[in-house]
Amino acid sequence: TLDTPWHPRTMDSLDMAQCVNGGIEPLASGALTTPIIVATGIIGIVFSIFLLRQVASVLLDVTSAPGATRTADSAEQNTKLVELYRAITVGASAFLNAEYKLCALFVAVVSVGITLLISWATKDPATGEWAWTSGLISALSFFVGAVTSMVSGFIGMRVAVFSNARCTVGACDPSKGWTRSFNTAFRAGGVMGFSLTGIAILALYILLAILRTAFPDSDEGYKQLMDVVAGFGLGGSSIAMFGRVGGGIYTKAADVGADLAGKVVEDLPEDDPHNPGTIADNVGDNVGDVAGMGSDLFGSFGEASCAALLVGASSPMIVAAGWGALMFPLALSGVGILVCMATSFVATDLMPVRDEKGIESALKMQLLVSTLLMTPCVYALAVTLLPAATCGMCVGGFVVGGVCSSPLKAFFCVGFGLWGGCVIGFVTEYYTSFSYTPVQEVANACRTGA
Repeated sequence: TLDTPWHPRTMDSLDMAQCVNGGIEPLASGALTTPIIVATGIIGIVFSIFLLRQVASVLLDVTSAPGATRTADSAEQNTKLVELYRAITVGASAFLNAEYKLCALFVAVVSVGITLLISWATKDPATGEWAWTSGLISALSFFVGAVTSMVSGFIGMRVAVFSNARCTVGACDPSKGWTRSFNTAFRAGGVMGFSLTGIAILALYILLAILRTAFPDSDEGYKQLMDVVAGFGLGGSSIAMFGRVGGGIYTKAADVGADLAGKVVEDLPEDDPHNPGTIADNVGDNVGDVAGMGSDLFGSFGEASCAALLVGASSPMIVAAGWGALMFPLALSGVGILVCMATSFVATDLMPVRDEKGIESALKMQLLVSTLLMTPCVYALAVTLLPAATCGMCVGGFVVGGVCSSPLKAFFCVGFGLWGGCVIGFVTEYYTSFSYTPVQEVANACRTGA
């Protein structure tokens, strides 16, 4: 039979003795992994600073746009704008500080619990000695993940309140209001996205590089390393839970309270600034929907990355290919930063938004272009960093969990997830956007109650 991953040839005992881990040796391409991860992480943070400077260049003055004229009304508008901006900023900061104090207490208590439980659960069965090293390192990973998640949420909240008023200023532009307001909001979102991803990649990789020295350079050693580093994702998700749930409850209570006290009792319009509950509602939106989302995104990244690293460490063939093959998931995320950087200029510079309908088109174009650009990058990384056996039962690939895989199969796995997410995005848009029939039919039915 052919000697391929699908049709392996039969090996005698001599072949088996000579073929260890499919004949895989450490790949020379693995030396590229560390520079890719570190460089892309730093680039992501630097690019977020660049975007922040562009957002900050928008002055808190509704007459700062070309062609705008300064009047008595505009001066009053500026005063109200700054007043509301400061009120929301102070409220969001106060809420987040109070919430993070409780999160810090939670992290401290859970870290102690993780240390004790894991040390006990992984104790030596022969001597009964507790594995304090595994417990302490797991708690350290949890702590680092939680702190990084807090930083991500804080950055997201600060950028959100910083850019809200500037989006309003951009919308006041008499000629390019749609373009300026969209670009300000889009770049502000990019600040959180790129800084969050860059910080997450660097934090996880530095943690891995440091903890790697505490375990033997072997199959079992790498499994133990990835086991304890899994606490990184748990820490991120724990803080995300506080941000999303705590902020969500707060903003919903403020929203309902504002509606009852303002619209029902005092007959005030929706989101009237004279209603204190409106400010609280905006504070909750920033904390729950932005800060919580930032922590949530970080938690998702941490969990997915740690799971992929653990799967890779379970394969002796991938371990035999070297550190670079193990770090394939992080290299993939790092290259994704570069792809998204290039894609971001499509919406703000190459195809700027000029009207309301253009917003939807611009966001869908972001999803499509980034998916198209990322696909060949995934293939290049897979065939460069992942190993291919030269002998044994899985020639041309590697065994993971008893299954014969290969760089090409790994590319297809990531590719299906990539394009599946793109398709889900477009399908969701069709069924939730007012531009299409499903939502329009619901809206029309509400007019008659049918």
